[in-house]
Amino acid sequence: MRLGVDLEGKRVLVVGLARTGLVVSLFCAAYGSRVTGIDEKPEIALASTAEKLRAAGVTLEFGVLRPETFLNQDLIIVSPGVPAKSPDLELARNRGIPVWSEIELAWRLLRGKLVAITGSNGKTTTTALVGHILQSAKIPVLVGGNIGTPLLARVEASSDSTVTVAEVSSFQLETIDAFRPDVGVLLNLTPDHIDRHGSFEEYARAKQRLFQNMLDRDAAVLNADDPQVAQRGPAHGQVFWFSRQKRLAAGTFLRGEQILFRRQGDESVLMRRNDIPLRGEHNLENVLAASTAAILAGAPFDAIEAAVRTFPGVEHRLEFVADIGGVSFYNDSKATNVDAALKAIEAFPGSLLVILGGKDKRSPYTPLREPLREKAKLVLLIGSAADKIAAELEGAVELQHAGTLEPAVTAALERARPGDTVLLAPACASFDQYENFEARGREFKEIVARLAAESAAQNSARRG
Repeated sequence: MRLGVDLEGKRVLVVGLARTGLVVSLFCAAYGSRVTGIDEKPEIALASTAEKLRAAGVTLEFGVLRPETFLNQDLIIVSPGVPAKSPDLELARNRGIPVWSEIELAWRLLRGKLVAITGSNGKTTTTALVGHILQSAKIPVLVGGNIGTPLLARVEASSDSTVTVAEVSSFQLETIDAFRPDVGVLLNLTPDHIDRHGSFEEYARAKQRLFQNMLDRDAAVLNADDPQVAQRGPAHGQVFWFSRQKRLAAGTFLRGEQILFRRQGDESVLMRRNDIPLRGEHNLENVLAASTAAILAGAPFDAIEAAVRTFPGVEHRLEFVADIGGVSFYNDSKATNVDAALKAIEAFPGSLLVILGGKDKRSPYTPLREPLREKAKLVLLIGSAADKIAAELEGAVELQHAGTLEPAVTAALERARPGDTVLLAPACASFDQYENFEARGREFKEIVARLAAESAAQNSARRG
């Protein structure tokens, strides 16, 4: 049984009023809470949100946050973008006021099973693929969390027969209390969000919180090929692994060209490697992880292959955009850290023109030197991290400062030749120039579409 929570009449403070904060505020108000919503941004920046919240009876404060607002509450829900260790939140904790993330509140109210997926890279693809497999297997499924729809927004649609699949981030896991998935998946661990967590160890510790409340009947799915993951399994629960490199006693692995699932001595062939339509070795790992999680959530073996074959992939993740005169354009705006950019580069044989840059996350860019030396003809730099990236990549590959995305894409097309690939894989967050990585990816696609239309018009004029 989950712990539940009684919201009727409670004083609830929602900190941060972006997408998650809006959903939490409206949900709690609808269940009878006295909700206060606060945000450091000025009200004018959140005008439409403020209008909706006031209509629902939510009290609002904008700009400078007052410590007394934090202390006059029964419960505080923090949005993912709010640092968990802010002084005001620490003061509230010291007064015994619960400080939860939105996924903690959602978990207490969700019905049915929960599959929660985290890791440095591949979370969104794996989450979407698990959902696709379960849907293909005719299992009632809901998908939410950090993938785009807050988990709380799935609560009312959940039932005892549903499986909810959630992408969860380190930011969300920092402020859980009793949150406990039935199946928890940790895909990989590489340095990320050091600007928020302060160190890799703190970041990894936040990810490991996924398993802290597991019971013996729960299941953890871990990457056997990642040494950082292998040492951070749960204290309780069943452990299943996935691997591209070794045979496993329990889990999903590659043997030759076959992908197999093994449990309690029984071994079943799920599919062949060439059944996977997604590019890159990292996507092979995502398929192994998703297959394991889906099986543990109730999907039959024979549903896996067909679902993987028909999976369309995820927007902004190695997404093919267009071909212009024999030059391919791929959008991997979701490559918001160095490891994700490495995986994107490794997914192509060579002849790359790579767009890098954005908001720095305090990770070194030097791991990109050799892959870019081997596979890239040109790197185009954008955003506030451009000078740091240039300093760390100097001499490995030709560099060109473009400043923003449009001149970068235009310059890439001018330099590219038939057979080349232009790849947006920024290795950085987007917040210096965009609201989020989705906005960056959408602009990339719009620019490419415009250039493709201009190219087609020119070719038509020449033929005419």
